[in-house]
Amino acid sequence: MNATVYFLAAASSQYELVYVWNQATPEAKIIIFTLLIFSVVAWSVMGSKAVQMRRAKKLNQLFNAEFRQQNNVLAIYDRRIQVDGCPLFAVYQEGCLELDARLKTAGGEGRRPVLSLKATEHVKRTLERAVAQESLKLESGLILLAIAVSGAPFLGLLGTVWGVMSTFGHVAQAQNASLTQMAPGVAAALITTVAGLLVAIPSMFGYNWLVHTLRALTVELDNFAQELVSKMEIEYLRDEDEVFRAKDE
Repeated sequence: MNATVYFLAAASSQYELVYVWNQATPEAKIIIFTLLIFSVVAWSVMGSKAVQMRRAKKLNQLFNAEFRQQNNVLAIYDRRIQVDGCPLFAVYQEGCLELDARLKTAGGEGRRPVLSLKATEHVKRTLERAVAQESLKLESGLILLAIAVSGAPFLGLLGTVWGVMSTFGHVAQAQNASLTQMAPGVAAALITTVAGLLVAIPSMFGYNWLVHTLRALTVELDNFAQELVSKMEIEYLRDEDEVFRAKDE
């Protein structure tokens, strides 16, 4: 009995949606099709960015564990390892490329044992630039979700206002303000608002989650860059006291 009632209610609801769709104006149908495109784009972006950030987070953990096991800051770089899709590795690679270039001897055959303070500043700026580039890569595509969150409700509201305006216009021309004549037009107008909210609500939750994950990854990149600079300075940057002591000897 309960199953029969549920089936009849679902069939009635589906019939109502078909009826409301048939009563919708061409402008409302165009707006709904536009919102459908928004929805497809939003779900595609949420899916791809979720996979990208999850993969980046996993690779960051693996690379960070490997990095902490090395005795020398250039050990992984010298092994010519490539880790695609790992933001930490991309930052590490850029920093090591700059460090290696600064340590190269005149003939390019070896490395100097020490690094000047000016060269260290260049390495720091390179790491900052690499962190910014990786953050932009992770952030790419989020603007589409922001557009869906902010634009979809307004498109739905535009369709509703347009539909209600059209309905009242027809009622005024017919000079008959009965409920049976107004209800179909108003119901058809409200469907665009429902469509806009159906696009905006999932996009809002997805956008907030992705922004939170992006901030966490960006903080992780900043912390790693600072740690990498510290290790480079400890291994290759000599204090002024040590320089003067070496000259005296």
